[in-house]
Amino acid sequence: MDNAKNSVRLAGFTGTDPVIVNYAGSKKMGRISLAVNEAYKNTSGEFVNKTQWFNLVFWNKKVELIEEAVKKGTEICIEGKLNNQSYTDKKGEQRFSTEIVVNAMEIIR
Repeated sequence: MDNAKNSVRLAGFTGTDPVIVNYAGSKKMGRISLAVNEAYKNTSGEFVNKTQWFNLVFWNKKVELIEEAVKKGTEICIEGKLNNQSYTDKKGEQRFSTEIVVNAMEIIR
């Protein structure tokens, strides 16, 4: 396990159109959500469909790709790394979130 690293691969459908944020110095960030479906049999032998949602973050050149080619409902496959963050909400409570910073993406359909 010496070579284990922070890496994730997912395939699914985008749940939103990209949201693009422009920063000074021509830096860009893009965000989309990804729905990943899983089907399995439960202990009663019934088929269960489960959808999990993931928040994806794209930076710079990758943002241009999603601006041009991705909209809500696009099927994509991504590879990236998990990024955990904590913040304090308006009520003063500490919250945690996990997002995937995308390194590579392929449009399936």
